[in-house]
Amino acid sequence: MRTRIRRALVVTTAGVLGAVGVLSLAGTANAASTLGASAAAKGRYFGTAVAANHLGEAQYASTLDTEFNAVTPENEMKWDAVEATRNSFNYGPADQIVSHAQGKGMKVRGHTLVWYSQLPGWVGGLGTDDLRSAMNNHITQVMTHYKGKIYAWDVVNEAFQDVSSGARRSSPFQDKLGNGYIEEAFRTARAADSGAKLCYNDYNTDGQNAKSNAVYSMVKDFKQRGVPIDCVGFQSHFNSASPVPSDYQANLQRFADLGVDVQITELDIEGSGSAQATSYGKVVNACLAVSRCAGITVWGVTDKYSWRSSGTPLLFDSNYSKKPAYDTVLSALGGTSGGGSGGGTGGATCTATYTRTDTWSDRFNGQVTVKAGSSAITGWTVPVTVTSPQRISTTWNGSPTWDGSGNVMTMKPNGNGSLAAGASTTFGFTVMTDGNTSAPTIGACTAS
Repeated sequence: MRTRIRRALVVTTAGVLGAVGVLSLAGTANAASTLGASAAAKGRYFGTAVAANHLGEAQYASTLDTEFNAVTPENEMKWDAVEATRNSFNYGPADQIVSHAQGKGMKVRGHTLVWYSQLPGWVGGLGTDDLRSAMNNHITQVMTHYKGKIYAWDVVNEAFQDVSSGARRSSPFQDKLGNGYIEEAFRTARAADSGAKLCYNDYNTDGQNAKSNAVYSMVKDFKQRGVPIDCVGFQSHFNSASPVPSDYQANLQRFADLGVDVQITELDIEGSGSAQATSYGKVVNACLAVSRCAGITVWGVTDKYSWRSSGTPLLFDSNYSKKPAYDTVLSALGGTSGGGSGGGTGGATCTATYTRTDTWSDRFNGQVTVKAGSSAITGWTVPVTVTSPQRISTTWNGSPTWDGSGNVMTMKPNGNGSLAAGASTTFGFTVMTDGNTSAPTIGACTAS
């Protein structure tokens, strides 16, 4: 992994489900005690930044696969990694992360397409017309390569300065293409993949200040003029000198009120013990309080590999042990600790395993197998979340109810609720893709 060289509280930003075949999602009674499954039960994701060169470490991969349901490539999709030489694209390390995520039914956030840093030298040497062509080609080539596999892209990253003026940051794109380059990048991105959500991402925008006001004004203008933008990412790097702002939730809400999703994209909070746990709890509760807060990504699995490792900012320490902050986050998400003790009553547990069974050009069928744990159950509940513009058109072997968005279906039995210990049943559904072939998120199975 390349080293990030940043000022204090400055880091790069950080991505969904696209899988064919069997996804043994930890959306089960066991998964009710994990971050990803607990978030899924709330209609959200809980993800982490991933480095391809750590996937071969058993404890790293195990923690990733058990706890998280979304990933963001840490450096592998940045311009210098993908297109170090003009028109010569290397997707190998990024493909490794995407394939791993797909195999586990995880969402993928694409990070990042246009950013002033980690640019190969040839980009800055281009003239205006050539730079515009190179930018649009880079966006188109990378997004086309991953079309249908990425939940959301950080199209433009960190375009504003850390000054009280809210001015744009100097970069080859800003200096040669002017203010219009951000709009052009988003329009190019929409043409490349109409199914992925398109995000603007930045840091030090967590509360209302000159920088976040400038981003807010841009997003408001884009929405009013029909520029395609679907989401805004808040990196949320905190420490004792720069704590979670008191207006954090209100700031997320004002952006959501513009008609965009908000995502916490690179969360880490330096510290330890109860103080760190309290700060993490504030962030999670703020996201849960904003209906359009789609999910949270922490910037790394373990303190050992954090870009701020000396500040121990993550939920797992260098030995992969859960910290007090982990317990606070899990509790805020509605999960319960216990390493496998499940949801339900009287010790009743169940698991839910997803399989894609049939695929057509415009739709696919999914089947969920519900299996009782070590004791009999009399009922079960499994939430299923699809990604807009997808919709579920047909269901069978279950009784569904829907949330207000139409994206979250909660399935209950239809005469198949009573299961002996170890016995199983299935329910199924048809997803109309509308161009998005992502697999659904299967939340925690709750037994009764």
